[in-house]
Amino acid sequence: MTTFADLGLSQKVLSAVTDAGYTIPTPIQAGAIPPALQRRDICGIAQTGTGKTASFVLPMLTLLENGRARARMPRTLILEPTRELAAQVAENFEKYGKNHKLNVALLIGGVSFEDQNRKLERGADVLICTPGRLLDHCERGKLLMTGVEILVIDEADRMLDMGFIPDIERIAKMIPFTRQTLFFSATMPPEIQKLADRFLQNPERIEVSLPSSTATTVTQRLIAAHNKDYEKRSTLREVIKAQDDLKNAIIFCNRKKDVADLFRSLERHGFSVGALHGDMDQRSRTTMLQNFRDGQIQLLVASDVAARGLDLPDVGHVFNFDVPIHAEDYVHRIGRTGRAGRSGRAFTIVTKSDAKHLDAIEKLINQKIEWLNGDIAALPPAAESHDEGRSRPGSKDRGRDRDRGRDRDRDRRPAASHKTDTQIEQIKPAPVEEPAPAKVESVKPERKADKRPQQNNRDIRPNPANDDHRERRRSHYRDHDDGPTPVGFGDDIPAFMLIVASAKA
Repeated sequence: MTTFADLGLSQKVLSAVTDAGYTIPTPIQAGAIPPALQRRDICGIAQTGTGKTASFVLPMLTLLENGRARARMPRTLILEPTRELAAQVAENFEKYGKNHKLNVALLIGGVSFEDQNRKLERGADVLICTPGRLLDHCERGKLLMTGVEILVIDEADRMLDMGFIPDIERIAKMIPFTRQTLFFSATMPPEIQKLADRFLQNPERIEVSLPSSTATTVTQRLIAAHNKDYEKRSTLREVIKAQDDLKNAIIFCNRKKDVADLFRSLERHGFSVGALHGDMDQRSRTTMLQNFRDGQIQLLVASDVAARGLDLPDVGHVFNFDVPIHAEDYVHRIGRTGRAGRSGRAFTIVTKSDAKHLDAIEKLINQKIEWLNGDIAALPPAAESHDEGRSRPGSKDRGRDRDRGRDRDRDRRPAASHKTDTQIEQIKPAPVEEPAPAKVESVKPERKADKRPQQNNRDIRPNPANDDHRERRRSHYRDHDDGPTPVGFGDDIPAFMLIVASAKA
């Protein structure tokens, strides 16, 4: 049986591996480490949870024992799709490189540029980063990539899904052509194969399991549910409660909004639960993962940011609240359980609208997944929601309630006046005798005759309807400037200009 001592690793690395409690390499490690030590390009394909990270960390530590990095010129570069994966690789270098005096720099978002710059100024033997943050430092003139000897592209299929391929192509052009490239992925779709052919030179291909296969230690089951979110949440709670041996579990959703909604729902029902998605700041994400590892929370509701490569070795259950849209994501999700030879269980809630995605998953993994309690055709009729009968936002009932509210307001208004003209005349104020106007020259300039009929204000009865009508007409003319431009004061003459001149004046 092959041991780590047979792979050609240095004594310092072997000592650290032994202290970590490992003696027998996994198939991907046994296949990738020897050619990597020979400085050959590697194309490694293995299902998640098989130790791909150590497949490039251990040979890199051996190769880096000779030499020293210069300021702002890293010797090796490791690209990861997410911050969590990058931080996890950095932890592996700390664990296996404890006997080395190597400078490891971690460049990820959510961390101060100044702190990262100070690490780069000391020189980085190992630079671990996400593509976006690396390009930010390069554009600021803080990095020179001409000294990179080894390039590692980890989780390449996830890089493709997240749209990082153009960034990786830009980065590859900054690195010497004579570099050694280590390329790892859990799945190998045609797009990734084309990418590998472009970046790798005569690579050693190590394929220790069928691409897109799932671990045999994971028991997979499907659970039928209705499309309504409250039905799916109810089904999920029942399945969780039915697991007598549930220690901890990750619950995956397709959207970040669904992560937040499901987290609040489970929290209201008394579950020990946390949430993890891409919109959270880095400190919150790191704290949440650590709390889950330490057992402070039992359930972790997450988006696919937690599906790829995270080292959570003792996860007992995985629940897919949503069927993943991309079939490859199913392999990564359920790969969070059943790791390192442990047994695990994976449950996927399926609705009628998920049939297409389920077919793609079963075709990808080349096996039929069993239903837990009958398939979708055996579902009973949808249960009435406890909110049925209440008006929901945006529903027709709400519109009818609004109409009924207007009717109630209309009924409360005072009734319209039904007084006769004679009664109106009786309440009209008595006319005030006006003094004879003085002979003054008209201050009103000549203007074209207004075609609108002039009304005598003294003859207008105190009818609010007339006032409203006049106000609407005024607003109409205020809002439309296409009429003739008025000269002088127009019809509105200030009151002080109508004062009768006194004899002394």
